[in-house]
Amino acid sequence: MGVFDAIANRKHGEIVFGHDPESGLRTIIAIHSTALGPALGGTRFYPYETEEAAVEDVLRLSKGMTLKAAAAGLDLGGGKAVIIGDHRKMKSERLWRAYGRVVDSLGGRYITAEDVGTDANDMELIRRETRWVVGVPVEEGGSGDPSPATARGIMAAMRATAQFLWGDADLGGKRIAVLGVGKVGTNLVGKLRDAGASVVIADVYPPSIERVVAKHEVEVVSFDEIFDVECDIFSPSSLGGDLNEKTIPRLRCSAVVGCANNQLATEEDAQRLADRDILYAPDFVVNAGGLINVSEELRGYTVEKAAARIDKIYFNTLRVLEAAKERKLSPHDAAVALAMERVESIGNLRLFRRSGDDRS
Repeated sequence: MGVFDAIANRKHGEIVFGHDPESGLRTIIAIHSTALGPALGGTRFYPYETEEAAVEDVLRLSKGMTLKAAAAGLDLGGGKAVIIGDHRKMKSERLWRAYGRVVDSLGGRYITAEDVGTDANDMELIRRETRWVVGVPVEEGGSGDPSPATARGIMAAMRATAQFLWGDADLGGKRIAVLGVGKVGTNLVGKLRDAGASVVIADVYPPSIERVVAKHEVEVVSFDEIFDVECDIFSPSSLGGDLNEKTIPRLRCSAVVGCANNQLATEEDAQRLADRDILYAPDFVVNAGGLINVSEELRGYTVEKAAARIDKIYFNTLRVLEAAKERKLSPHDAAVALAMERVESIGNLRLFRRSGDDRS
């Protein structure tokens, strides 16, 4: 499939390629929608096997950001960026400033932030070239690492799921399997242990396992074994596509609530979960804490205000689960429907111009 066909199939508005041979920068920025506002989404630094794989990922992720922002009630659209390469070897001031200029060339239609392989210090270097960046260090006036905020939102969603399933939002005594203990997963494990839950973890990167084990009492299994762990909630918190036709039949849980983006390998996997009577809390609803947190920088950041908005993920999750039950849809389909209804409804207001700055 060609690039233009791929864009048309997902109804993307724009895709931009940036290249700086001196630093090795190869970046792709995809803007899916600006109906609700400027497209905000993180920059993922990852060693994709092919350029085609990078294009596919950025298109999937940017569409997910449209849904995430809409479901969270934010006045933001959906966008995402990827940089092809190994972030452990390639990062440099030149690369980040070159990338910042690519972002700046979009004139505010895309606002970048952290994602896999990037951090707050990288955002500070990008900001030297553009103001269209959030998630900069706290000492620079930003919100810093969004990982704790994302984990806070997942906890809110897990409590909502528990309330929906068992009539009690308390996670104490529940057994949670966490697949992936990077920055967000590690924060989540700590919050789960503080809430009295028992936790089973797995990750393909041994140092991540070691860091968690040094801090928390957890059970460790291999990446492959965790799909067979008997638990109350399974939490995919690594990269996308972990829920698929091979792994879903193996799950031994009542619900899935995870941090990862694009947890479903295909749209059909939502029905596969439903057919097994496993309640799926849609990823773009439950993992919006990081997006909500950095978006507060656009309005004047305070920890208290951001935390209060993140905690509303509890009610957003309940609303989706209840809508799915009422509409006789999978939670994924119900969440997509609710999000797109808001995009279309509020987006149409742009037919009327506002006084002052227009965000279109």
